[in-house]
Amino acid sequence: MAASPDKLNVKILNDAARFYLPRVEGYLEIVRDMASRCGGMSLIEFDGYFEGKFEPVKYTKVEIHTNDIDEPHMMKTSNEIRIALKQKSFAFEFNNKFILVNEP
Repeated sequence: MAASPDKLNVKILNDAARFYLPRVEGYLEIVRDMASRCGGMSLIEFDGYFEGKFEPVKYTKVEIHTNDIDEPHMMKTSNEIRIALKQKSFAFEFNNKFILVNEP
């Protein structure tokens, strides 16, 4: 039996962020940090295909839904992750926009 709408507790999360983390040294610490700050998230593992070839490194997509982040903050955080993982570039999605952060 379905609950009536007046007895439901509904929370709407307007922002979605998806980070594409290469599974290299240091990635697990980043995932743990995200989990401690965000509480809930989903993880999906996949093979990387960039620059016209499959990469030997697996990737993990970390998806977070929240109401308290903005795009400039996401770019700054993504660049910090890129540096921590020693990557030339780092991809993330924010509210259905794919953004690639590259080294200068």
